[in-house]
This record gives sequence, C-alpha cells and structure tokens, in this order.
Amino acid sequence: MASPYKASGHHDLPTPEPDSPSLTRPRQPYRFSTLCATVDSPDADHKDQHGSSSVPIYQSATFKGIGNRYDYTRSGNPTRSHLEHHIAKISSAAHAFSVSSGMAALDVITRLLKPGSEVIAGDDLYGGTNRLLTYLRTHMGVIVHHVDTTKAESVIPVLQPGKTAMVLLESPTNPLLKIVDIAGISALVKEKCEEAIVVVDNTMMSPYLQRPLEHGADIVYDSATKYLSGHHDLMAGVITCNRDDIAKNIAFLINSVGNALSPFDSFLLLRGMKTLAIRMDRQQSTAMLVAQLLSKLGFVTHYPGLPDHPGKEIHDRISDGYGAVLSFETGDKELSERIVAATRLWGISVSFGCVNSLISMPCVMSHASIDPAVRAARGLPEDLIRLCVGIEDPADLLDDLRHALIEAGAITYAANDFVRIPNPINRAVEKLALGEPRMEPLRDNREWFVSVPGKVILFGEHAVVHGVTAVAASLDLRCYGLTSPRHDGKISVHFTDINDYKHEWDLDELPWDAVVPIPKGDEHPESLDLRVIEAIKTRALPLESQMPPKTHAAAVAFLYLYMMMTCSSHRPSFHFVCRSTLPIGAGLGSSASFSVCVATALLILHQRMELPSLPPPTREPTAPGDPGHVNLSHQGRRAIPPALAEETNRWAFVAEKVLHGNPSGIDNSVAVFGGALSYVRPGFGRRSGMEHVQGFRSLRFLLVDSTVPRDTKALVAGVARKKSAEPALVAQLLDAIQTISDEARRALADPELPRGALLSGLAALIDENHAHLVSLGVSHPALEAIRAKTSASPYNLSTKLTGAGGGGCAVTLVPDDFSDDDLQTLIDALKADGYQPYVTAVGGSGLGILSPYDPIVVDQQDDVSPPMSPPMTPSPRDEQEEPFRPSIRRRFEEVDVGELSQWASGRGKWLYV
Repeated sequence: MASPYKASGHHDLPTPEPDSPSLTRPRQPYRFSTLCATVDSPDADHKDQHGSSSVPIYQSATFKGIGNRYDYTRSGNPTRSHLEHHIAKISSAAHAFSVSSGMAALDVITRLLKPGSEVIAGDDLYGGTNRLLTYLRTHMGVIVHHVDTTKAESVIPVLQPGKTAMVLLESPTNPLLKIVDIAGISALVKEKCEEAIVVVDNTMMSPYLQRPLEHGADIVYDSATKYLSGHHDLMAGVITCNRDDIAKNIAFLINSVGNALSPFDSFLLLRGMKTLAIRMDRQQSTAMLVAQLLSKLGFVTHYPGLPDHPGKEIHDRISDGYGAVLSFETGDKELSERIVAATRLWGISVSFGCVNSLISMPCVMSHASIDPAVRAARGLPEDLIRLCVGIEDPADLLDDLRHALIEAGAITYAANDFVRIPNPINRAVEKLALGEPRMEPLRDNREWFVSVPGKVILFGEHAVVHGVTAVAASLDLRCYGLTSPRHDGKISVHFTDINDYKHEWDLDELPWDAVVPIPKGDEHPESLDLRVIEAIKTRALPLESQMPPKTHAAAVAFLYLYMMMTCSSHRPSFHFVCRSTLPIGAGLGSSASFSVCVATALLILHQRMELPSLPPPTREPTAPGDPGHVNLSHQGRRAIPPALAEETNRWAFVAEKVLHGNPSGIDNSVAVFGGALSYVRPGFGRRSGMEHVQGFRSLRFLLVDSTVPRDTKALVAGVARKKSAEPALVAQLLDAIQTISDEARRALADPELPRGALLSGLAALIDENHAHLVSLGVSHPALEAIRAKTSASPYNLSTKLTGAGGGGCAVTLVPDDFSDDDLQTLIDALKADGYQPYVTAVGGSGLGILSPYDPIVVDQQDDVSPPMSPPMTPSPRDEQEEPFRPSIRRRFEEVDVGELSQWASGRGKWLYV
C-alpha cells in the first residue's frame, strides 16, 4: 500500500523522535532527498566509536572471536550492513541485500525456482535478463512465458496455480519505455495464484521515483551500477523485500554463492546514494526537454513524460517521476548509426544511470544477444536509439544532439527552425515485388550502372587468418558494371578486364532442374548448393581448361547468383558488362568488387529489393558524341537504402564463396559500405566481427602492382607450416601485428590527432608491419625491390606489401606535402622497372548505383558481333507508351581505362551507400 505522504513528496519512514519536550507535535517524516543524504546506524551495535560522519570501510575478510555478529565477510560485514540498512530505508523495505551486480541479484532471485517451475516475463526486457531466462529454460528445466505485460489480462492465460512460481516485471521497460501496471498485475497474481512471487526490476526508476513493494511486489531488485551509484565506478546489485521467508532464503543463497558486495564497493555505493535525489531531479528535467525536442521534430519518441505516451496514466499513479531514459526511432538503421557516431557529449555505452549522458543502439549493443527474429517479433526496432540523460547543462546536451542530427542528415535548419529531413525509406518507393507485371518492363527496359570500390588492407595481412585484427579501407580505384536490356530470351556477359571474355546463354537452356531458388526476403544458406555449381560447370560452360584464366570462376559466380535469385517465371534478359580501374589479381579486392557489381545488378533486375522512387528527370549536357543521359535530381538525400546494401553484401559474399571457397567477408564488406573497417575472424578467443572505423580521414597512397602472380592458398599454408614448426616465434609476430593494428585503428579514428602526427605515426607502423610480414616469409623479391625504391632518398617513403604477399601489390603512404614532381619521378622509375603504379586515395564511398529515368532503346549497332546475337529493340507499342533514350553501353565498353572513372562520374547523380 502506498504511503499516505507519497503525494506530497514525504515518505512514512523512521525518523528521530522529538528531542525537546516543549514541542506539542511530532516531527514530520523526512523527505526522500534528506533520507538519501542521512546515513544512520542499523542499531546501537553499529555506532562508530570515533563518531565518523562517513561509514568506515571494514576491509577485512575475517573477524576475531567466537559467536560474534561478524566472523567472515562473505557472510556479513559492518560496511555492507550500513549499506543494506540504508537501502531498505529508502525502498519501503524490511529487508535489503547487496550483491556484485544487477544480474547477480537476478541470479540469486531465480535460484528460488525449481525445475518445472513456470515464469511469466515481459516481452520487452533487458538483454541480460532475456539471456539468463533463456539459459534457465534451456538448461534448468524452467518454463518461461513471454507476454505483453503492458496488458494485465495477457497474464491470465499463462497464470497456472501450482505451476507459476514467478512473475517478472519491468516498468518502464528497457528500451521501449513501456508501462506495466505493477499494482494491477500484483493484485491479479495474488488472486489467481497466491504462491507465485512478483519480482520487479526497478533499475530504470530507482527507489526515488518508484517503490514497487508499495504496490504489491514481493521482491524488487536494481542494478545499483546505474542510478543508485550514479557514477559508473562500481558494479553492484540490490535486492529488497518485506517477507521474512523470502529474505531468509535470499540471505542463505548469497552466503552460499558468495556474491555479496565487497566492503569497498559497499562504501562507494553508500556514498553515491547520498546524491541520488539531486542527481535524478536534474537528469529527468533535462530528459523531458530532450524528449520534447525529438517529438517536435517528428521522431517516434518513447518517454513516459510525453502526454501521448501509452500507459502514462498508469505510470503517474505508481511513480513519482518519469526517469532519465528515453528512446526514439529514425526509420533507418544506418541513419541511427550516423547519429550515434556524430555525438560528442553523449558517450556511446551500453549502460545508463550515470552523471554523464550516454547514447546507444540497443539492437546493436545491450540487446544484441537477443536473436534478431525474436527482436522483430517483440517489436524492437533495429533503428532504435536510446538516450540516457546525465547532469550536464541541458543547453549543451540539446545543442550536441541537434548537431549530431544535422551531421547525420536527419534534420536541417529552415524557416528559422530545425526541421526533419524526410527519410527516403519512408517515402513512396517503387513497388518491385515479383508478380507486378507493370513494374517488370519498367525495370527491364533500363540500364543500371553500378560502381564499387576496391580495397586495401592497411594493417594486419595474413595474421587475420590466425585471428589477428586487420584494418582495411576502400580505394577510389573502382569496378563498374552496366546492365543493358535484351528482349530475346538470352543473357550475356563481357568481362573486359578478364581476357576480354564474352559469352551468352539461352535462358531456357540453363540447368534450371538443378536449382532450388532462394525465396525473396530469405537469406542464402551458409553452404553453397554444390548441385547447382556442378550443373553450371558441366552443362552451361566449357571446361575450365578451355576458357581463359579466371573467366571460368567469374562466369560460374554470375550464373549461380542469377539462377538462385530467380523465383518466378520472369527471367530478366540482359547484357552485363564489367570494367575495372583496379589491377586484377593484385590483392586489392578486385574479385570482391566484381562480386558486389554482379550481386547488385541481379538484385535490381530480379526485383528483390526496393529502391527510392525516382524524382523528375533533369537532362544535363554530356560529352561530345555521347548520347544524352538522364540524371537523378539533387533534391532529397541521395542514398542507397540500408536494406539494399545489406542484402547486396550477403549475396556478394555468396559470389566470393564461389570464387574463393572460404572468404573472410572483409573484402565484400569494404566494397559495399566503403570507408574503413577492422575485422577479426571468429574462433580465436577474441571478439570477432567487423566494425567501421569512425572518423577515418582520407589518405593518399601509391599502389604498385608487382605484376608477379601470387598463390594465396600456398602462402597461407606456408605461414601455417611455419607456425607449426616455430610456434613461439610466429605467436610473437602475430601479437606484434595485433598491437600494430590496434594502434593504427586508434590513430585513424582519433579526430583530435594532428594530421602530421597521424601520417608520421602511420608511416612508422607501416614499416614495422612489413618487417613482421617478411619474418613470416610472405614477401617477395619484387615487393622488396619496390620497397627499396620508394624508401630510398630523396623519396624516403614507407611501403609494405598488401594482401597475401608473394607478389601482388605494395602500398606506399604519400604524405600531404610530398611534391607532385617527386611523385611523378618515382612513378616513372617504377614503370621503367616493369611495375604498374597507381596514385589513389583510401576511405571513400562504397557501392554506388545509377539509373536513368527513361527506358532505353538499344540499336543493333551497339551489340557485339557474332557469336553474340543482337537483342531485339522494344516494340513500337512500348515506344509509344514511354519515351526511350539511346544506350550508353557501346561508349562504356570503348572508353579508355584511364578516362573511365571521370567518364563514369559524369553520367549523373549516383546513389551511394
């Protein structure tokens, strides 16, 4: 039952008796902030003999004597007793316990369960809570029911007398801030299932704003790491209850398990709790301003203080405030990531409750352990951003958030106010679903132009195979793919940079009987369909020995993706041309760029992905002799939808498997997303995965193709043999390379590091990294000759091999102040030695897509002479219904490779990831 003083900010808790007989009435109970700041002794035995105003730290594991109150700190400690007395006092509790973390508190509570016990829990829970419940269900025989606890009646169907042992609630929930009627559900549970205990995670509110024991809960726990401590300088959890039987069992469990809070942490928590009220007053008042700002801008904002928040009336009835945590949706996961990365005052962290403001994306961080399908089923948006407000000046926090929103492209300043920029994904999109015949000719009659960067591994070559971090970045050397429509039931390819290879297939003669296609929206299985691969090799292509080098694998990858994506009777008929400014086979990700080009083109033509609707066309002048090209408008944010980028990356990885067997995935990821990222391969005891290097600044490099072929598998096998023969030496080298990668990543992501210091630091790391690779035995005389040339006076540049080594390519860092004359002299000298140098920049944009607004007409003169058969032109009926324009295919195939990049960039307004 709620305290009669609750509404006025008072609490009916123990206070001193009048000390003057002249007073005619007793003193009023202390208010909460006074209770927080006033730490009294649990009883007379705890009074400090020296009158200390701060509770002493009894940093002792044992206590002398027999039969005394304390004998062993695991069982009890005076400092912890003061803390637990204080927690009970401010929580309306008879008993309180402190343990090593919030999850340790829940672990103790769930140990009250037995195999076969049933637990009812909410469907919007903290990720760690969900993880523990999953473990109990999987390993301990506990049955868990997840229901929408915002509707009290949803508990009734699974509330079983004799079976239901626990009902676990959060209000507000984390991170959607859903409101649960703790009082209503508690009363319902007591009525229907008296033996069940109601447990409430009160971390979001703390005892200052909500005391669930007053509303019928049996046990309440908090992660005291959060608001109770308030400074994120300790880990702690607290448990409170009023029932003596429950308290006895919890005390027994804590003593048995040994997870009671240490004396020093008890002291820190007790100190932090003194400022709980004053901290939360500031935090929640600022949180209201932040929520109002986001709501006004049009973001879906979750905060109990907003007037339209679902369940607000329930929250107002059981709580004294709205807390300092809120969340909002942007409608675009990639946009959310940019917003989070652009903040300065808001620190990126999985936690909350600190005096410093924090920001996070729950689906990527705190709730990442929940299966994506489960997150989707529970309505947890992948784009959700959670804000945890601290005690900084409100004006500074609001200003920093506005700047992050502007920098990310979410809002702009117009008409003397900040306004939201419409999200392209939420605007009208072309309906590309299969089976919409009106859309098929529209897509089939266009040319689609795709641009994909190469990649360079800046640090960590070879070591990545053995679990060491690699740092890779995109190049402005790119691969280009162009699809041109055919209307004759055939598909054809022209791989201009792979021996100028050309081939065409009759669609009806492909081995469709071997294919079980992947439905639209589904992901390709982890393993390739070897039956399809074999059918393509034996029935759709000549023998590999009868084809030019590298063309066989490229054709197999192309056909495999085309056939696995075909899930309807509609089979797009088109010609695919691929060109590249990247050197092929030099370790610069040319195969990944090719894979991304193919995957993107096929996803578009198979109508498996939605693209932003096209704006009205604007025609721009083209070069003399070029056909007119229709460009996308400048209006709106020109960006490839994140879903398309992610889907492209998945299918490009499939193509890479066809080409290489067991790729790491780093090459295709850089090719799709651009910029720079770090990668750690799973299975080596480190946290695996890829992470973008935020804040990466463009760097100038000289890439030198040694023109010496390399055998990646042989080189990797050689390192493995060396590791087996000399494990200590190789381990030392790999550790050294890991350190280099870590230092390089920190430097590249540090916005405060001066440019000069960055370049000199990277130069030193490049030299050191190369020396370790030489020690691993993966260099080559040609690479060493290139390195000797570039490091000699007057150049004095730092060079290392990239990729697998054994030939391939060398990369040389070119400082900003390096003269163009010296660079040209160096290039000429390298060419004279038979090498092929390229001046490039790293860290640019990723996948780009360009489509004209109008369908095209293909002239028969644009087609390659036999054995290629010319595509048919669109019928006169189609021409009358829609305007057509000339194809750019012939010019694309003929333009000199040195002019290709400039020519491609002038085709129109590209959409980039």
